[in-house]
Amino acid sequence: MRILMVGAGGIGGYFGGRLLEKGVDVTFLVRENRRKQLAENGLEVESVHGDMTLHPKTLLSGEKADPFDAVLLSTKAYHLAGAIEGIRPYVTENTMILPLLNGIAHIGELTEAFGTEKVLGGLCFIETTLDNQGRVIQTSPVHDLVFGERSGEMTERLRSLQETFEGTKANFRLSSHIVQEMWHKYQFISVLSGVTSLFRSPVGPIRDQESGMQTVYALLQETGKIMRGLKAPLADKIEETQLDKLLQIGYAMKSSLQRDMEKGLLTEADHFFGYLLQKAKENHLNAPVMSTIFANLKVYEAQRSS
Repeated sequence: MRILMVGAGGIGGYFGGRLLEKGVDVTFLVRENRRKQLAENGLEVESVHGDMTLHPKTLLSGEKADPFDAVLLSTKAYHLAGAIEGIRPYVTENTMILPLLNGIAHIGELTEAFGTEKVLGGLCFIETTLDNQGRVIQTSPVHDLVFGERSGEMTERLRSLQETFEGTKANFRLSSHIVQEMWHKYQFISVLSGVTSLFRSPVGPIRDQESGMQTVYALLQETGKIMRGLKAPLADKIEETQLDKLLQIGYAMKSSLQRDMEKGLLTEADHFFGYLLQKAKENHLNAPVMSTIFANLKVYEAQRSS
């Protein structure tokens, strides 16, 4: 199976690297600067699960290439529109598109661009970043990629993809309830990224403060209320499960959105919170904590661009 990995950053570089390490035919769709970096230094991954230095095939958008069986999207949400145009030449009638973005809004954009049938459901759990030298730094025990048909069916193409992923030194897991898992991840990451970006702190010190935990509780309730208003397939008592996970994760855990802020980068504020707040408005629901978090992020973005 031929795989096109869109991006060679923290997520794409890690999971694409693990597939390449196994011997899968992986090509990375990258920008010119990243191509030069990979040509000079290779794809360098420093991981608690074992380091890698690989020499991948790369592709710039518009260059000719043989058809790909699957396209894995690991871009940030604010790069999605560009990524859609970038992969158009490489999506054929039988190409699967597997997005690893957080949230839900991107599914609508992808199905509009390529059709409902081509787009799988997917998500990942991993703590990873790209350092100033372009190395992928992966620091957490968890390195999971979850995928499945959004219909919940077991299809032949899914079996083929599962076979390709098997034996990789990362956890690639097939799910028959991928849409529900995507919504659960969306809720969890919204709460984690929301509070860590608001307080400019890892999750541990937030948990230490009574007011910090009150914010966590309130945001869990707001996200659940909005998502249920959208008929999202949330599990019963999911807020209790999410709270337990938030209490169990490492004291120094930061969200990727918070890390982006620390680097002075764009954030996925609109994709995470703007989308939910718009849906809350349409359904006449109040979400004061989420509104505060969104305002905080938009102020940051305005100051960043000034």
